[in-house]
Amino acid sequence: MFVLDTDTLSHLQRSGTTIALAVAARIETCGQPVVVTMVTFAEQVKGRLAQCSAAKTPEAYITRLGWLRRTIEDYRHRTILDFDDRSAAEFKKLKAAKIRVGTMDLRIASIARALDATLVSANLSDFRLVPGLKVEDWTAA
Repeated sequence: MFVLDTDTLSHLQRSGTTIALAVAARIETCGQPVVVTMVTFAEQVKGRLAQCSAAKTPEAYITRLGWLRRTIEDYRHRTILDFDDRSAAEFKKLKAAKIRVGTMDLRIASIARALDATLVSANLSDFRLVPGLKVEDWTAA
């Protein structure tokens, strides 16, 4: 199983770009389930809501609500993994080991570790700090 990190999913959601096409092609040929996490969903929705709140005009608000709607619609067709008890246990181990990775990234890594899945991210420098985490970058040319 492959778990898309927020950065890779964001690239994929920008359909038509070179990176999105490369990630989509890799998904088609990887031969395993490709999933996302509720942590990524929370990150993206939080960002979209902040954009909506920052809108200065009704027109800008309409545009940003459209971005929020497209984000939510994108998740309707994806398998979404929860941050569950197993993930929480992994997270606690990593925090106790003082792994210096951001909290949201550590939560995503914990989900992938709990399932022995490979995390797909362009953020290899941080995720390679997580012991036992398999990580690949599908955005690299």
